[in-house]
Amino acid sequence: HVQLVESGGGSVQVGGSLTLSCVASGDTIGRYCMGWFRQAPGKEREGVAAFLPSDGSTYYAVSVKGRFAISQDNAKKMLYLQMNNLMPEDTATYYCAAEIFVDCEWPNYTYWGQGTQVTVS
Repeated sequence: HVQLVESGGGSVQVGGSLTLSCVASGDTIGRYCMGWFRQAPGKEREGVAAFLPSDGSTYYAVSVKGRFAISQDNAKKMLYLQMNNLMPEDTATYYCAAEIFVDCEWPNYTYWGQGTQVTVS
């Protein structure tokens, strides 16, 4: 099955931007639906953005809509999250996740990366 590794996190000032990357290995990325989640200290994990195969739409959490953009490059086996106008409440560990396409049911994904920390201050 697919293995996922995130990168691109870091510390940024309010209003700044970061691009998170997730590289997949071990399987063809096109067999999976992909998404980004985050978890802040003391809070539950939340889905941030994902491609939804059920209707071909793209999901964004209300809190990030208009500021974040998810994209995918199947040839490079990469998933990206462009984050603009970052705010302190975006501080969290961000995770890339995947589910086999036929079993895809947002937000119940099986395969997870180790996470990358984003700190906004």
